[in-house]
Amino acid sequence: MGFLSWILIGLIAGAIAKAILPGNQGGGWIATLIIGVIGALLGGWIGSAMGFSTNDGFFDLATWIWAIIGALIVLVIWGFIVKRRA
Repeated sequence: MGFLSWILIGLIAGAIAKAILPGNQGGGWIATLIIGVIGALLGGWIGSAMGFSTNDGFFDLATWIWAIIGALIVLVIWGFIVKRRA
């Protein structure tokens, strides 16, 4: 799967991660979508490194699960960073 596909998946995964983990992480929806893209790239890398994600296509369930997990991880880290600053 290409880099542009991961960006598109990341935008959607960021919105899903925000719905799963509501709260005030700071930055609003735009920052959440950017975090989703970073998280999708991270999740894709983790899934590929562990051998769980096949990256066979845009509609592969494992790809979506790892993208959402990566977005959740980055969103939690971002929440801790923002809380420390305040």
